Order: sequence, then structure tokens, then C-alpha cells
Amino acid sequence: MSTDTALANNNIQHKLEWSLLLLRLGVFIVMFVWTIDKFVNPGHSIKIFEHFYNIDGLNEVIAYVLGALQLVLVLAFLFGIKKRITYGLILLMHAGSTFSAYAQYYDVFNNLLFFAAWPMLAACAALYLLRDADTKFTLGK
Repeated sequence: MSTDTALANNNIQHKLEWSLLLLRLGVFIVMFVWTIDKFVNPGHSIKIFEHFYNIDGLNEVIAYVLGALQLVLVLAFLFGIKKRITYGLILLMHAGSTFSAYAQYYDVFNNLLFFAAWPMLAACAALYLLRDADTKFTLGK
């Protein structure tokens, strides 16, 4: 391999690592805010579960427990711990929330913000598929 090729490959690897870090941080920010919402406004989380997931009967204690579990997951995701599991669960959670809002997509112009879920879903999928290359500031492999 020539020196120029090795330098180009190192440059690509460097850009990939930083790009994946930025995707991970962006996804983390959204997931973290959703997590904090379960503690700050558990009633909102209860309504979300009722409306989008057809799960009734949740109470504030359950919202707090779900928030605590989600907090552990999103922090593990942020630090790249057990990537196959954490990145996979983040992808599945976000896919669930994206697809459960299907009715919102029928009324496009009154629900534009729901469409932001799709590029984030693509970012989650990319992070999962490229998890072994996502090494910048991670504690996992």
C-alpha cells in the first residue's frame, strides 16, 4: 500500500469516527430529553403510552421506573457500552415510536415535526450497522 493510500484511508477512518460520534450525540440528545420528560412530566409519558401505544393503566411510578431504565440505556448508548445491545435497543425504541405515530403522517402539514423521526431513525440504523467503527470516546470495544 502506498503512503498516499494509507494517508487517505486514515483520513477516511478519522472522518468516519467523528461522523459516528456526532450521530451518536445527536441521537443521545433526543433520547435523553425523552427520558427526562418521564421524570419532569410523567403525566405526559402516560398520555403518550395511551395514545400512541394503546397501553392504558400506567401511573407515575411506572413512568419513573421506565425513565430510570431508559436513562441507564441512553447513558450506555452515549458511552458506547455493549453496542450490539444498546444501539439495537435504541434503534428498536425509536423505530417503535416512529411507526406508532403512523396516523400523524396522514396529516402532513399539521404534523411536520413528526417527520423529523425518519432521519433520526436512519441515524439509529446507521449507528447500529456501523457500531464497530464507532470508537471515538467510547468505553466499549
